[in-house]
Amino acid sequence: MGKSSTTTSSDRKLRPQTEMVHGGTLRTPFGETSEAMFLTSGYVYETAEQAEARFKGEDDGFVYSRFANPTVRMFEERMIALEGAEAARATATGMAAVTAAMLCQLSAGDHVVAARALFGSCRYIVEDLLPRFGIESTLVDGCDLDQWRAARKPNTKVFFLETPTNPTLDVIDLRAVAEIAHEAGARLVVDNVFATPVLQKPLEFGADVVVYSATKHIDGQGRCLGGVVLGSDQFVTDHLANFLRQTGPALSPFNAWVMLKSLETLDLRVRRHCENAIAVADFLGSQEKIARVIYPGRADHPQHNLAKAQMDMPGNMIAFEVQGGKEAAFRLANRLEVIKISNNLGDAKSLITHPATTTHQRLTPEARAELGISDAMLRLSVGLEDAADLTEDLGLALDAA
Repeated sequence: MGKSSTTTSSDRKLRPQTEMVHGGTLRTPFGETSEAMFLTSGYVYETAEQAEARFKGEDDGFVYSRFANPTVRMFEERMIALEGAEAARATATGMAAVTAAMLCQLSAGDHVVAARALFGSCRYIVEDLLPRFGIESTLVDGCDLDQWRAARKPNTKVFFLETPTNPTLDVIDLRAVAEIAHEAGARLVVDNVFATPVLQKPLEFGADVVVYSATKHIDGQGRCLGGVVLGSDQFVTDHLANFLRQTGPALSPFNAWVMLKSLETLDLRVRRHCENAIAVADFLGSQEKIARVIYPGRADHPQHNLAKAQMDMPGNMIAFEVQGGKEAAFRLANRLEVIKISNNLGDAKSLITHPATTTHQRLTPEARAELGISDAMLRLSVGLEDAADLTEDLGLALDAA
């Protein structure tokens, strides 16, 4: 394989938009422009001695695609360049990334502190899965720094949060929580999927590990599942790499290739998503039938100033409540024509879902109420359509509903 295309003659550091196009590229002797797709499970060796050296880690070639694959490695290298991390490993899904990032560093007797406002599957990992293996967990209000401090124990090993949160879009102070975690000798793991690496870089605020569902904005077109965990060389070497090698949640090379092509346009897409979301949030805020709009880009958001300091733009996710409760929310969703009903997000298409009956349906009514997820709430992932068509679609649906 040739050297990475991001190595310039002057060895200068390239900017993120350029890294998203060229980062990590390895070319075969054919000199292909587009990254090669290596659909292979195994690799051959020139000699038995070379095979022995590969398995000992003395030769850095590939051994088996459950461990590493050239196409997957290009995706990992490009994410490293984009995120500003030292190392990364890709996974089959976003939840595989979350699970691996947690379990690879935890043992029975350890303790995790997590923000209670989490995606439903992430909360399952913290509340249900970890305790089955003797790992304690405490849920806190992520926006209350005193609760983070009070929850620390001598055996606390991990702090875990997402910001902005799903679906209520709370914005958590990354720098402050990282400092509290480090005072306790714990690592901070951040699910950065709503913000994307374009808008927010948790490592710059002190986070130790960042996880993504690449299924969302990184793919961005609803085609492939994938995930990635990023952090320091030490974290990946000492904890993550062998865990993934032995447990096997490997990313398909085909999916990695799709993600590589998607990264080329990620910056353009995310910024257009945000421009559309700002217009849609302002429109919803002007409608009498909308009881409440939650969007970090609005001045009435409780953490608006923090979002401005921590994020380049406010993101493409909006939560809002409809006058009339669940029935009115369902009527509105059912009347939409351009915006589609789906629990996915970060897609080129605008997607709407009812969190209380989908992504967070497994929570008790009391737990949903504690998080502020009402039956009247809808979560909108604003896509790449013309913003005028989206506001028109919402306006017509509101009138009809």
